[in-house]
Amino acid sequence: MTRRLVRMFVRDHMTPDPITVTKETSVLDALELMKKNKIRRLPVIQDGRLIGLVTERDILRVSPSPASTLSVFEVNYLVAKMTVKDAMIKRPVTVPPDMTIEEAALLMREHKIDNLLVMEKERLVGIITQTDLFEALIKLFGLRRPGIRLTLKVVDRIGVLADIARLVKEAGINIINVANRHKDDIYTYVVLRLATDDVSSLLPALEDRGYQVVHVSSYNG
Repeated sequence: MTRRLVRMFVRDHMTPDPITVTKETSVLDALELMKKNKIRRLPVIQDGRLIGLVTERDILRVSPSPASTLSVFEVNYLVAKMTVKDAMIKRPVTVPPDMTIEEAALLMREHKIDNLLVMEKERLVGIITQTDLFEALIKLFGLRRPGIRLTLKVVDRIGVLADIARLVKEAGINIINVANRHKDDIYTYVVLRLATDDVSSLLPALEDRGYQVVHVSSYNG
């Protein structure tokens, strides 16, 4: 099996020292910061403390609707008077930098959000987004490395992964990544990413051991 150090903690995939605003920052200035830096969210800091988070969506939500009866002048006047305080989320979800990325992904899922602010000793040290998590998973699963993806249906028993790994080793193939998903109480699907373009000698060996080959595909990374 190929040995690679894959860092799977929030600190290794977050954006450190994110750009911030205060609650007195105008929403127009906040939007300009987002546009200039190609971001969609800004932590809100006051006296060194995190007090909120403002996103592009939040600002649009509190802005006057284009369908309102207000004149363009009145709309522009109201927007110019609005500050981050009027649009920010006051209690954003935070995580420590040593949280695993799978825990961070679960937290985003549970709260139906696309980002987490990273706090260390009550100090904002970073932000991690869904995009960051996707990139981390791409690295974890070796999706940018060429090879073959092999899916097996096997009886879920102690030692099954070790046995499959032995057969792969005997075929002279390196394993890039292994994942599994339980089908029921008896069977599980094992997904192997292999650093090879030829599994012709491996497939019969797996089938002889009773492992059902469900799917084989190649990928270019």
